[in-house]
Amino acid sequence: MELHNLNDIAAFVASVDTGSFTAAARQLGLTRSAVGKSIVRLESRLQVRLLNRTTRSLSLTDDGRVLYERCVGILQDLDEVEEALAFRRSTPSGRLRMSLPVALGRLHVVQHIERCLRDWPSLAIDATFSDRLVDLIDEGFDLAIRIGPPKEDSGLLTRTVAYQQMITCASPDYLNEHPAPQTPEDLAGHACLHFVSGGRLLPWNFRVNGQPVPVIHAGRLQMDSAEALHQATAAGLGIATLPSYVVNDDLRSGKLVQLLAEYAEAAEPIRVIYPSKRHLSPKIRLFIDRLVEAWSPAPWE
Repeated sequence: MELHNLNDIAAFVASVDTGSFTAAARQLGLTRSAVGKSIVRLESRLQVRLLNRTTRSLSLTDDGRVLYERCVGILQDLDEVEEALAFRRSTPSGRLRMSLPVALGRLHVVQHIERCLRDWPSLAIDATFSDRLVDLIDEGFDLAIRIGPPKEDSGLLTRTVAYQQMITCASPDYLNEHPAPQTPEDLAGHACLHFVSGGRLLPWNFRVNGQPVPVIHAGRLQMDSAEALHQATAAGLGIATLPSYVVNDDLRSGKLVQLLAEYAEAAEPIRVIYPSKRHLSPKIRLFIDRLVEAWSPAPWE
């Protein structure tokens, strides 16, 4: 759409709203003649009559009423875009409450929080570290970071900010004393270090011949902390399946060795979820934008 077309629409809507070309001209800062020419130009372009004109009043034709209703929506949308862009330039302030997964939050989100607090002196952050699924609305959180595919969260928006890969691994010392498993079935003869959540062991998920295969072989040690399992694995106590954001540095250095890579499940999304609002506050939007920027690519990839 050319700019004069938009100006013609604004003149048309203002004329209908005010009831005269003179009042519309005063509202738009134009001359009465300029408003009249905009209406004529619009009618000529559309090849319909939009207004019934008398010396005392203006009234809409049927075609004019259809166009008016659509044009009002267009101008409102443009106002909202301008408002949103102005809002986008605002500086984050106030208190931002967030829920973070324990290991991911401590290892990779805290440093992002520190940068945001340094850059935005008017911002305060309350961070809760928990692996349970919090209710953002009932518990008053502005955002949460979750791992895995989206759930049916009514009234919530989601944005994928990175991915994690579950990696089965062991230390070289452990593998010097135990033959490395070649298939998921071989794990039955190994010391398997499982993560515990909500009082139950979480299975290790593999893919065999295109089909998902969950595996649980409870060993002598199980924990509800991914970081503690990482330490136990690095110490040679057994095999664990842990997120890439926990073990990637040790894989690079050789302190841990990846096992059964050909049977690994696909990477899972790491998502930020937040309540649906017409205009997202700068503290939420800019925190998420910066997280996406910091994790593109993610430091553990």
